[in-house]
Amino acid sequence: MKLTTMTQVTLDGVAQGNGGASEEDRRNGFVRGGWAPGAGDDETRAFITRTYQRADAFLFGRRTYDLFAGAWGPMRTHPIGAALNAAPKYVASTTLVDPEWSGTTVLSGDVAAAVRELKAKPGGELQVHGSGTLTRWLLENDLVDEMTLIVVPVILGQGARLFPENGPDIALAPVESRVDSKGVTIQTYRPAGRPRYATA
Repeated sequence: MKLTTMTQVTLDGVAQGNGGASEEDRRNGFVRGGWAPGAGDDETRAFITRTYQRADAFLFGRRTYDLFAGAWGPMRTHPIGAALNAAPKYVASTTLVDPEWSGTTVLSGDVAAAVRELKAKPGGELQVHGSGTLTRWLLENDLVDEMTLIVVPVILGQGARLFPENGPDIALAPVESRVDSKGVTIQTYRPAGRPRYATA
């Protein structure tokens, strides 16, 4: 399977607290949550729904898994909820022992090896949604095949960013880019090794 990620971010790179509830993620004094719902147009929402529907399996970090299990676990008639409930779900966690969301497998121990085993299985996509910490770790370990960023035209000025101030450098090859009628951009990239830097 191809490992793909999809993350909503602001123009200043914040990925924290994008969901419908402003109280969703208050870590480190964050108070500007709920910035993504309603930001995109119908075409963007349809794109997001189609993305979920083509997944063969989903991979989550613990925090996003808990949020999704609470929000989407009971929503079996919504197209995204139906896709999530029907597909196998994997969560990278050292603390989750007995997941209640049906179809969930906990990956602990050597997570990199477990993810490589999942990628070696036949199928289309192993998708990661949200899960900023996990996405960064997957990139650092060369496990991401394709990355989609949904950039919402807002500057928050606070919050956890998808990419840290200090981290690995990664060149990206563009796959697709579009902008919707509300100014939300969808940018898809493939990791392409390290960037080239100008020399004196």
